[in-house]
Amino acid sequence: MLLLTEYRNHPLDLPNRIVMSPMTRLRSLPDGSPTDAVADYYAQRATAGLIITEGIWPHSTGQSEAWVPGLQTPAHVAAWRRVTEAVHARGGRIFAQLMHGGRKGHPLARIDGSWPAGPSAVVDDDRVHLIDGSKADPITPAALDRAGIEAAVRHYAAAARNAVAAGFDGVEIHAANSYLPHQFLADNTNLRDDEYGGSIVNRMRLPLAVVDAVTDAIGAEHTSIRLSPGNPQFNMSEADPAPLYRALVAELDRRGLAYLHLTDNDHYPALRDLRPRWHGTLIANIGENREPTTAAGAEETLRAGLADLVSFGRPFIANPDLVHRIRYDLPLAPIREEFLYGRTAEGYSDYPNWSAAELVRD
Repeated sequence: MLLLTEYRNHPLDLPNRIVMSPMTRLRSLPDGSPTDAVADYYAQRATAGLIITEGIWPHSTGQSEAWVPGLQTPAHVAAWRRVTEAVHARGGRIFAQLMHGGRKGHPLARIDGSWPAGPSAVVDDDRVHLIDGSKADPITPAALDRAGIEAAVRHYAAAARNAVAAGFDGVEIHAANSYLPHQFLADNTNLRDDEYGGSIVNRMRLPLAVVDAVTDAIGAEHTSIRLSPGNPQFNMSEADPAPLYRALVAELDRRGLAYLHLTDNDHYPALRDLRPRWHGTLIANIGENREPTTAAGAEETLRAGLADLVSFGRPFIANPDLVHRIRYDLPLAPIREEFLYGRTAEGYSDYPNWSAAELVRD
């Protein structure tokens, strides 16, 4: 099975082509530091070729909801270092996903009480987890001014430096699934008429500025990006994504990044259209807004030449030994949905691997 073969393309040296996709799980302390259970959770999944963490806010002004972890303070760095050390001790590799909420968020969901701001004052209709455990109705975000945009770019670079200090092997810039860079790219969330809106070149300006700031901070070989062209998730609208994303991928291709993480969808076949335009490592995500990714689907994607690696999300939640189960064609454990966004290790880092599960049954 190609999925289980090694992958080597500098700087990635991976034992298999199975990537753990970022998944928000909300296991952080009130200050945004990951809990001890987070170290256990990722270490248990270290047999993945590569782990990409849940989204981490680079600065408290980009916190999308309560209990999402941060990478801003010395306490954050120390807590994440425990995670990376645990993963590396088991032979794994781990990138931090930097996730700025932009228009997503609420003052009662943020540790600093700040008001969310995106490219334009366009409401996100989704309700947000608050610190007290309730959910808030949507609010109208502010529109970022130039100073706010420049600050956000600096925050990404600072968080990338913190990621390296915490022992991460690299960072993934979350420019997909409705987060800040995606908000600048999309039709309905960017209504600006200045140099950050309107034309394709202008819409790409913020995402490329973030990429350049992060690569300047930690090097292109430690920098990657996730895109989701045409993804309607979380109230996003991109009527004709092909021209913009072809231009964006062409620009990114020149920058020598560690990888491009690309989400496919039924509206726009991003993998088939953009794969020929990208000459580096490509991770395919084929399960977004679809049924969970299967080994057979991942293998087909690799055999078709559409990607070098494939990311798995939901299967990793209940199967810390997913690589082992794929290798030996073992059944997958079901997710305990009620614990997806809990505060404890229950339904998070207490899923057994196959051998332990068999011992329990016996």
